[in-house]
Amino acid sequence: MSARDERAALTPGTSLYDYALFRHGIEPEGRIPFDGYPLPDGHPPENFRNRTRWSEAHEKVTAALVPLLADPDPVRAAEAVHLQVAALAIPHRTLRGHVVRLVLADEDAARRTARHLVHTGTSAAAVTVGIALLIRLGEAEDVPHLKALGMLRELAATASAALDPLDRQAAALLKLRGLLGSHPERALLTAASTGGREATRTALLSIPETVFSGRSRGLAEAADLHGLLRFHPEDPELAALALRLLGGMCHQRDHRTEILDYGPAIPVYTLALAQAGRLPPAPEHRALLLSTALDLHSGPAALLDWGPGERHALLDALERALSARGEGVPPLLADWIRRHARLPFALEPVAASSGGLPTLQVAPVQWAVDSPTVETRLLVDGLPLLPALFRSGPGNAPEYLVDHVGLRPGPQPREVQLAQAYCTEGCCGALYVTIRRDGEEVVWGGWRGIDVKRQPVPEYRFAAAAYDAEIERAERDLSWCWPARRMARLITTGLRERPGLLARWGLKLRSITTDHSEPHIAVMRLVFLAPDGAEDRHGRPLRLYFDWRLPDDGSPPEERAAAALERIGSFDPKGFAQLQRGSSELAAALGYSWADGSEQAE
Repeated sequence: MSARDERAALTPGTSLYDYALFRHGIEPEGRIPFDGYPLPDGHPPENFRNRTRWSEAHEKVTAALVPLLADPDPVRAAEAVHLQVAALAIPHRTLRGHVVRLVLADEDAARRTARHLVHTGTSAAAVTVGIALLIRLGEAEDVPHLKALGMLRELAATASAALDPLDRQAAALLKLRGLLGSHPERALLTAASTGGREATRTALLSIPETVFSGRSRGLAEAADLHGLLRFHPEDPELAALALRLLGGMCHQRDHRTEILDYGPAIPVYTLALAQAGRLPPAPEHRALLLSTALDLHSGPAALLDWGPGERHALLDALERALSARGEGVPPLLADWIRRHARLPFALEPVAASSGGLPTLQVAPVQWAVDSPTVETRLLVDGLPLLPALFRSGPGNAPEYLVDHVGLRPGPQPREVQLAQAYCTEGCCGALYVTIRRDGEEVVWGGWRGIDVKRQPVPEYRFAAAAYDAEIERAERDLSWCWPARRMARLITTGLRERPGLLARWGLKLRSITTDHSEPHIAVMRLVFLAPDGAEDRHGRPLRLYFDWRLPDDGSPPEERAAAALERIGSFDPKGFAQLQRGSSELAAALGYSWADGSEQAE
């Protein structure tokens, strides 16, 4: 009899937990398919056409389930939950989102009902309710049942979320199973599931670094990276990989920072950096060690629960390892190393002022040589402030925080955006602070947008003299700039000082920064509005957008910035910048053509 025939022959009313164990038992060699097992026959497809608004659906779920979950009899409550969720007809993922937000009158009663649903539930919706409750209420005894239900593909994501605080490796393996896209990842899943350390190490080392982004913590937990490092105490290749995964957990290019949620982060740093001196003196290893030092000094890794002197001991070891690195570094990497080489070692934590007030340090960091992103790291008494409050994105660029908006307190309290989510503020928010001067002190308060669960953030009061001196130092500091970025900063300053330079041509500056894919090319973005105030059919002003690309020709940034400003003063930039997009009507009226030879509507 085939597996499908045996599945169909199951007794009606069999729990999904028993079904999952049954499917696993009849699988050859007990292997779980990479995409998990399907639900049993007879389970209807989800109703994805349910378009109920979130708030309305949450009210319905609350009204239907909260009274039942307060029932001290879990058997009676579970039977009622089966009936209620069937009537709600809400997709499982949406149902999970509502259940984890329920306000429970009796958590013990809810936990008992959740366990009964997980052990005996016969519908995916009812079991989803049970697992979703265990995301908040689960305990160690729930792990075997959650791991079993995680073998069913429709329940795997919810089971992984419930396992995450209880068994990180099991949760990571479930998550990895749902994201498989390459053979090395499948090999890692197979090896880690069977506990083969050598096979796990080989599979982990074979995964391309391009898949690390947003998945570093999951890969480390799935492979039990901590256990691998202890099993291979003298393995430089594994140590280098560990540092790359730790770096991926720190960076916020396209995901939330993960390092503070990675339980064995400190011992993994310690074990990996114990082999820093054994890494071959290749340029990529020098960059890796310096990037690690930056993370430990001013990145989110500095906020781990370090013991006395532990973090500084690792930074000392990194400084020694970096001083022994060889030559032959490519020019761009050499420039990045030169600009950051002293930052994690020269900026020691500053002692509190004589009045006991905290101190502020401003540290711009380009986190990778091939990245156009420079984040402003703000250290209060030597520890990074922003990742302690906001994990969805890095600090804003120094051109915004130091130059354009600035951290200087004005005559009136002023709200400043310190950081923005990697996916835009409209999606996952931004962090704001209100800066004001209060006599001989500068006050940071009125926090808005904090996305880290913690006690209310107090006001930070800085001695005004020391604060002003640090901001003045940061405004003068160009050491973090590579040539193209420095030229862009100088041009911005020149245009701010001479506002009529662009206005005479009817242009406004949108931005000037370095190209995202080619950081060593500066791009000035300009907008031109129709001089007669003409509007399109939607009532929007007609406008054109131009880009002027300024490649690095090797001359000093000061000379190139001066030449660019002189050219703008003498010639209309619309004549030499490239038209990128905007109103076809306005472009045709003024005789402009598109950069790619085809018209593009705004």
